[in-house]
Amino acid sequence: MKRQIIDTIQQYETIIVHRHVRPDPDAYGSQCGLAELIRVNYPNKTVYTVGEHEESLAFLAQPQQIQDEIFEGALILVTDTANTERIDDQRYKKGAYVIKIDHHPNDDAYGELLWVDTNASSCSEMIYELYEEAKNHANWTMSDEAARLLFAGIVGDTGRFLFPSASEKTFETAGHLVSYNFNRSELFDAMYEMDRKLLHLQGYINQNFTMDEHGAAHIKITEEVLQEFDVTPSETSLLVGSLGNVKGICAWIIFIEENDTIRVRLRSKGPVINTLAKKYNGGGHPLASGATAYSWAEADQVIEELKEICKNY
Repeated sequence: MKRQIIDTIQQYETIIVHRHVRPDPDAYGSQCGLAELIRVNYPNKTVYTVGEHEESLAFLAQPQQIQDEIFEGALILVTDTANTERIDDQRYKKGAYVIKIDHHPNDDAYGELLWVDTNASSCSEMIYELYEEAKNHANWTMSDEAARLLFAGIVGDTGRFLFPSASEKTFETAGHLVSYNFNRSELFDAMYEMDRKLLHLQGYINQNFTMDEHGAAHIKITEEVLQEFDVTPSETSLLVGSLGNVKGICAWIIFIEENDTIRVRLRSKGPVINTLAKKYNGGGHPLASGATAYSWAEADQVIEELKEICKNY
């Protein structure tokens, strides 16, 4: 499969790389890391990265704005995106050929060619694996910038290597990437330093979350709370894993109200929660998923179902 992807990349002169909406470091890392690898190894090809820019990830990269006609006849590569609804920039449909590269459960097997590995810690780890195949098959080389992007993606999706998804292979990959010339301290600071307002919101979460006797926890962040702390919904992504430090916690939800919807961010220390996410317009990994609720009453239903999951775990 990897060799087929490499061979297909070689056949196209225009390549457009997509990722999912509401991007995280792995979305940017895999998308922009792959684009950088292609540019370095095929300087005569034209490579674009597209999607709505997330300002909090500006330290990694910034996508490009391109015209509709560029998609005609182009190769489309989509990284870190489980289903077509979550592909950022739906113009991918205008491309000539679509390749899916992802590590989420393959519930939506889109694309003419797809490579899905749910055992990978991150899509960025998969891109490094693709590079290793291409190094032997097509003499690819790795650049410092590509290494920085892929390392950031792996760090982001493994919670700084704390999550169970970080395997021996993950650490081996990270070991190869840190041999390249980029400033790890600067990268970690950009990824994890928080504004004071976020730390204040963290304090609010710590004081106001609810947890039952089975370790099912939740916190509701309303638009009023966001306004009080001057925090945007996307900025709260840095706080999602914080309740994992609570002793006795089994799984938790952080609800973020945004316009007419409520983001549902689910995390778990054991029970599978992506099945719950799928019931509420979402999905993701067994222990880290996202969904959408359309009222606080619906959010309460999600809470009750999480309680049952933890009770029966």
